[in-house]
Amino acid sequence: MPDVVVVGAGVIGAACAEALSAAGVDVTVIDRGTPAGGTTASGEGNVLVSDKEPGPELTLAIASRREFGVVLARLPEQVADVEWEAKGGLVVAKGEPEPLEKFAKTQREAGVDARVISPADAFELEPLLTRAVTTAVYYPDDAQVQPVLLATALLAAVRARGGEVRAGVTAIAVRQKDGRVTGVETEAGVIECDAVVNACGPWAGSFGTAAGGPIEILPRRGMILVTAPLPECVRHKVYDADYVGAVGSGDADLQTSTVVESTRAGTVLIGSSRERIGFDDAVKVHVLRELARKAVGIFPFLADVPVMRTYGGFRPYAPDHLPVIGPDPRVPGLWHATGHEGAGIGLAPATGRLLTELFIGVPPHLDPSPFRVDRPAVVGVS
Repeated sequence: MPDVVVVGAGVIGAACAEALSAAGVDVTVIDRGTPAGGTTASGEGNVLVSDKEPGPELTLAIASRREFGVVLARLPEQVADVEWEAKGGLVVAKGEPEPLEKFAKTQREAGVDARVISPADAFELEPLLTRAVTTAVYYPDDAQVQPVLLATALLAAVRARGGEVRAGVTAIAVRQKDGRVTGVETEAGVIECDAVVNACGPWAGSFGTAAGGPIEILPRRGMILVTAPLPECVRHKVYDADYVGAVGSGDADLQTSTVVESTRAGTVLIGSSRERIGFDDAVKVHVLRELARKAVGIFPFLADVPVMRTYGGFRPYAPDHLPVIGPDPRVPGLWHATGHEGAGIGLAPATGRLLTELFIGVPPHLDPSPFRVDRPAVVGVS
């Protein structure tokens, strides 16, 4: 019998399972689909400290950036190549430079390496950048990873330590006795355990309800364009200053902001969009057109580059823009790890570490209270 069943084999569930198993906890991971086949597969692989205002999420991001080295070193050798690239990020503005410079200053005060550079320096970093740029901030700690490779490698580490990963197993409810979790009910039967981790991403709200611990997690749709393979053309993660505002917005309407980056395969990823439209997965041509238009505004050469494909997915959105990490006080033995929206790849290592620290009862490496389950925005109490 496992100690813990993690429901959800995306990057957050995989990171929690890996950290728990590294601490000696017996873990089983289940997913109704294939591992890393949901939200994780629709991500860009962003590991960013540059897009977050000072506060709890930035603190988690800084900790997670440090934790990546620890986690990657624990991976089995045969799956250790997750296309990790510490390429750095470049945020550019084409208007008044003061807002971007002010934002960078507040981040530096919070411990981020944020370097305001001149347009000439920006063009040296990215020669194909539009000459309309008026100011830029360079973030050497921004990085990129292949999200599916990362999640599957984390799960491979769980298996290597004796844990189990089961695909195609749908969790239905949590079984309790004397007020504590005793197992998780699935379509394939009951898996007995002492604790259950709800890592269901944008579906965490519905599973939380089924488990007796409802939480307010909503899906937020995002779309990405993928170009045909190209010679080296975009060297860093490059995005416009509007990206920060879009990340932190709670507006349900469509928002787009430019983020452009290359992959090891030579393709260029173009994002990003955010829209709260439930689980509507229809391809919206007007969204793709807007992404392309804005990307050309940053990198004019993209106007002549063919788009090979597009993909999108649903990201787990919490109304106060903070992840939910920790025990559910209403159901002893039920834990949650969700609500990271589009930042789950970058926040996964610190999330796994924090949940594990709380689970085994050691002092956490950062203050867990901002991410607690029983906060008003998540459980709807005042």
